[in-house]
Amino acid sequence: MNPLLTADLLGTPVWLWLGFATLVLALLALDLGVLHRGQREIGVRESLGLSAGYIGIALAFGAGVWALRGEAAGVAWLTGYVIEKSLSMDNVFVIAMIFGALAIPRALQHRVLFWGILGVIVLRALLIGLGAALVSRFDWVLLVFGVFLLITGARMWAQAGSGHDPSLHEHPLLAWLRRHLRLTPQLHGPAFLVRAPHPQTGQPVRWATPLLLALVMVECMDLVFAVDSVPAIFAITTDPFIVYSSNIFAILGLRALYFALAALMHRFRYLGYALALVLVFVGGKILYGGLVGHVPPLLSLAVTASLLAGGVLVSMWKTRGGALPTERGAAGPAI
Repeated sequence: MNPLLTADLLGTPVWLWLGFATLVLALLALDLGVLHRGQREIGVRESLGLSAGYIGIALAFGAGVWALRGEAAGVAWLTGYVIEKSLSMDNVFVIAMIFGALAIPRALQHRVLFWGILGVIVLRALLIGLGAALVSRFDWVLLVFGVFLLITGARMWAQAGSGHDPSLHEHPLLAWLRRHLRLTPQLHGPAFLVRAPHPQTGQPVRWATPLLLALVMVECMDLVFAVDSVPAIFAITTDPFIVYSSNIFAILGLRALYFALAALMHRFRYLGYALALVLVFVGGKILYGGLVGHVPPLLSLAVTASLLAGGVLVSMWKTRGGALPTERGAAGPAI
């Protein structure tokens, strides 16, 4: 094999990074160029089918990591994937609120989610690179991550029990963007930007549409959620390849699953408690590992999976008998 391909890049051979990048690009090209060439609504059944495909590909990739790099790396990859997938559930609810607040029709929502994933790929790379550099240089940073996750888990538990449904209409970020962007009052089909006369000068200028505003909001909210999820995965492993690849595969699959999850979010009412416990467990695991001793990876995976499964089962039991929204009305809550 070419020596350049076998060279080490952040602890992983270059060829494995290239293989991961090629697979992600191929999935994105398949998504945009074949599966969703036109602007159309995505139903719950299609959403579930696409998500199953993404999960299958992700698990196959994780199995490849296991085979190539050993059991510890494979378990760490799977644990990181499960944690990122689960913590991103709250992101789905926020995205649904963004689409509701900006009146983005279902037929255009996939366009926002697709282009949003490109920004996520770049932003997560920057955050994970920064986190890896800090952890390798300062060992105590992991302990800071642990305390941060404990506090975040406690806050998430309190919010889950508050019963308060937030609104984005008065969100400071949304208000700031509306003040500083030259926005059209209505959508212009799938366009993010359009040229139209300025009301004062009459000269053609470029305007942002509400679709671009939705894209910017989705990117910003993902950055906020990454502040929680990235430290949680660093608690499992500090290997940049495992952290980044598990993050990206979880997010890719989540965007495919969005249309089904948004329709069923009312059935996961108690999942927030489970996610809070996951953060508390991961934060406690960091502190225990730094002050006492190592926690076996399989134990971390088992506890995380058990907490999430418990949250799902309790939610499904408590909300049994509730009416499901229709497929057309499954885009998320109206704001």
